[in-house]
Amino acid sequence: MGEEAKAVVPESLLKKQKRNEEWELAKEQELEASKKKKVENGKLIKRAKQYAKEYEAKEEELIQLKREAKLKGGFYVDPEAKLLFIVRIRGINAMHPRTIKILLLLQLRRIFNGVFLKVNKATMNMLHLVEPYVTYGYPNLKSVRELIYKRGYGKLKNQRIALTDNAIVEQGRICFHLQGFRFSCQMFPEHPCFFS
Repeated sequence: MGEEAKAVVPESLLKKQKRNEEWELAKEQELEASKKKKVENGKLIKRAKQYAKEYEAKEEELIQLKREAKLKGGFYVDPEAKLLFIVRIRGINAMHPRTIKILLLLQLRRIFNGVFLKVNKATMNMLHLVEPYVTYGYPNLKSVRELIYKRGYGKLKNQRIALTDNAIVEQGRICFHLQGFRFSCQMFPEHPCFFS
């Protein structure tokens, strides 16, 4: 009689309220995640547009320089490439130890292995010493992209993952765009074992 009458709420109604609250929380989290993803995608798109603009500007500048040279009655000589692609084409039979050492320094341990290297005096000197055992050239953007996407691998959390797009590389926290052409482990001191 001194007790107050408590309103009895059915258990199914309590479960329904709890479930609805959980759904609302999940929706809010999903909405926040989608907003973050949209912002990241916007940054990626903006970066891609910036690279495309840079490539177009370089191409236009190259065309302009060729036209100017033609008007002056001369020839335009392309600047030296900054990137080399080297492939080993012969085995180690009857090879001098110095040559073997150079091939190891160039990370060409097996036949048909290939590496990208920066062009500098030391690299060119080593290449001249091992010229009969390797072939090399200056790749363009298209061939580099095809090679990386077809045969490129990266290590992420001790797993070897094929490089199919930039998202995989960005998980490794390396901004990988094909304009910089930096693929050798020595060129990535912060992530020395990402590229394999």
